[in-house]
Amino acid sequence: MADACCGVLTPQEIRIASEARGKESEGRRRVYRILDTFKDTVPHACTERARLLTESFRETEGRPLIWRWARAMMHVAENISLFIGEDELVVGRANGSSGRYGLIYPELEGGFLEEVVELVRSGKARYSFTEEDERVIREVILPYWKGKSFHEGLHAALPEETRRLLFNPGNLFVQRNILTETATFRSCLQWILDYEKVLRKGLSGVRNEARERLSALDMLDPHNSVEMAPFYEAVILVCDAAVVFARRYAALAAKMAEEAPSPQRRQELLEIAETCSRVPEHPARTFREAVQSQWMTQVFSRLEQKTGAVIGNGRMDQYFYPYFRKDREEGRITDESALELLECVWLNMAQFIDLQVSPTFISFTEGYAHWEALTIGGRTRDGEDATNDLSYLLLRSKREFPLNYPDLVARVHSLSPNRFLHEICETVKEGSGFPKMLNDEEIVPLLIAKGAGLQDANDYAGSGCTEVRMPNVDTYTSPCAWVNLGAVLEMALNDGRIRKYGDEQFGPKTGDPRSFETYDDLWRAFCAQQEYILRHVFIQQYVVDTMRPKYLATPLSSALHDQCMNECKDLHCGNIDGGVKLGYYDIIGFGTVIDSLAAVRKLVFEEKRFTMAELMDALDCNFEGREAIRHLCLNAPRYGNGDSYADGIGRDVEGISAKFSSTYRTAFGGELDVRYVPLTSHIPLGKLVGATPNGRKAGEYLSEGASASHGADVKGPTGVLLSNARTKSTGYKERAARLLNIKLSPGTVAGREGTEKLVSLIRAFEDLKLWHLQFNVVNRETLLAAQNDPGKYRNLLVRVAGYSAYFVDLSPELQNEIIARTEHSF
Repeated sequence: MADACCGVLTPQEIRIASEARGKESEGRRRVYRILDTFKDTVPHACTERARLLTESFRETEGRPLIWRWARAMMHVAENISLFIGEDELVVGRANGSSGRYGLIYPELEGGFLEEVVELVRSGKARYSFTEEDERVIREVILPYWKGKSFHEGLHAALPEETRRLLFNPGNLFVQRNILTETATFRSCLQWILDYEKVLRKGLSGVRNEARERLSALDMLDPHNSVEMAPFYEAVILVCDAAVVFARRYAALAAKMAEEAPSPQRRQELLEIAETCSRVPEHPARTFREAVQSQWMTQVFSRLEQKTGAVIGNGRMDQYFYPYFRKDREEGRITDESALELLECVWLNMAQFIDLQVSPTFISFTEGYAHWEALTIGGRTRDGEDATNDLSYLLLRSKREFPLNYPDLVARVHSLSPNRFLHEICETVKEGSGFPKMLNDEEIVPLLIAKGAGLQDANDYAGSGCTEVRMPNVDTYTSPCAWVNLGAVLEMALNDGRIRKYGDEQFGPKTGDPRSFETYDDLWRAFCAQQEYILRHVFIQQYVVDTMRPKYLATPLSSALHDQCMNECKDLHCGNIDGGVKLGYYDIIGFGTVIDSLAAVRKLVFEEKRFTMAELMDALDCNFEGREAIRHLCLNAPRYGNGDSYADGIGRDVEGISAKFSSTYRTAFGGELDVRYVPLTSHIPLGKLVGATPNGRKAGEYLSEGASASHGADVKGPTGVLLSNARTKSTGYKERAARLLNIKLSPGTVAGREGTEKLVSLIRAFEDLKLWHLQFNVVNRETLLAAQNDPGKYRNLLVRVAGYSAYFVDLSPELQNEIIARTEHSF
């Protein structure tokens, strides 16, 4: 990395150049020692949870599913191996050994675990198995789950036409990437537990409430006996299981204290034992107890199910703050000791890898993607600014301890203090991609329009990539679909077919585009193809919603949800009254399609630079020998510049989806909102799509999220914001997250003046009522140097798509895509 090449360097780039790691003060020696025990290790795909779940399920055939799940969690709690590292202060793992690890979830993945074993043996997997893991898979897990997994059940239940759109006819575990279902990749959408309830009541309080409700049932009523009683029995059982898990850790810590290597470590282990013997069973009394209670509950949730994006952390600066303030006022903790506890939790999070073993999904979440969103700022339930001292301490941790865990979310609004925005900007300028921002000015009114109360909407938390959750209000958990909008455009330009799949007919026949005489002809064809795909989005979601309750249950999440307890229903049943049911589908390639339609409209039908036949010939040959046409296409009006011509087309494109979503509902009456959250799917989905009229060549990545096509946004970051605002279908409430990446030159945000510019940009983001915003602040030369010398740049973090990852962990394709994003200056 050369200063002369890069000009201004970010603090992250300076650390890498000097081979420093961060602010390694006396108070952080412990966390760096812990980090050194697992950094850069290959994650172990642990099968112990899968084996224990399988053992329990074999013994409980015929019982209600939620009770079976709770009984399985007790079996896990009683028997899973435990581990406490030599420096840990906050304990709890979902496996029993040191290092990075992930879990196998046979209820989802049981059908293709044989292929997973072979993938590991070939050396192509980014995780490892032991010989014992392989034996357990072949001898214990596969014999029970083969033919019983949710993936296999969903594949069989789908209508043939929908199945053909989704799955490869020769392999039911590989998807075709025209329309992609995600319900077989995870048990649940991104989710947040009601941690405040655990801290305030303890699991014993939840358990006692279930006991009281159970004892009040009239057991002569068959509905109570068959439906309600098993639910409350499951709540009691799963609360007991989580307590057993914590108490086993207490016993292990006490035993380790007897042989501790030093008096200090002995005292630490005794304090761990005392803490785990109390929480999460009982209400937390101190900040330390609150932190341990939250983490232990979170770990047990990870054992219970595979939550999409990993279970979220919610509004940590709100539910921890009373304990933090009280302990600090009474002299039990300092800012530094509180940071040490919190950063021990960050390290626990960093060791749990959300393993993706699905043959399809593995390419959609590169760089060990993770979204354990931790939210700061925002408003109180009464609408006041919620920022407090803990909000600032969490930002400080992200600046001083450069780890890509947890995923930090800052809620901003018109009343956010200037100090808060300045500290957000100083953290952004570090260059690691944190925090991402969510805008209360857009999100709160939309949540109210969708049926939430004002106080509940004010209390939302970031969850997953760019999504939000309202604890005790949200009740929809079914994972949803992705729409390859580039493929939809290709079908409109190919009479319902896709080049890669030859003559196979997918969408309706909308005519040979060479015969289109007006832009309206093309637009009608595009609308017909898009509505056809949306029809199957809703069909597959209907089947997903009705199938999941037969395969999946979540007693812990249900126990901590007010509506589930009131309705006596498992959260995954889908039909829970009293909450809001908000699903979605993601549009992939929004910018690509806007630019393509704008190019055709402008160049073919208005300026008549070439004919539709000439354009189609150019697309068919991937612009080879048609460079003049490609040059014109690349310079047509483009989304991302505040250009009303392109942005008007974008609004029309979103309008198709918003109108469809306002008309139809899910199986249990919920809505499916249109979103733009790609993870890294815009790369594999782009491989399906041939050349497009915006000048993009066949197989190249599509535009990501609500961002502009790569290199198309040439009017600065304000142009990007304006285009996002102008393409929203504001007349509809059936819209949600828009993931927006903006890459900035470090030089443009340098110094106090740069900070003020960044604050002003965030204020514009608030005023325009956009959903989400995140920044990459890094020099292009640094990224190129990292490609050439990955060892030197091992610690370089970049923002990918709703998460940050180590640049060298990404595929060359994704690295090149990040490099190709427009680097803006003010």
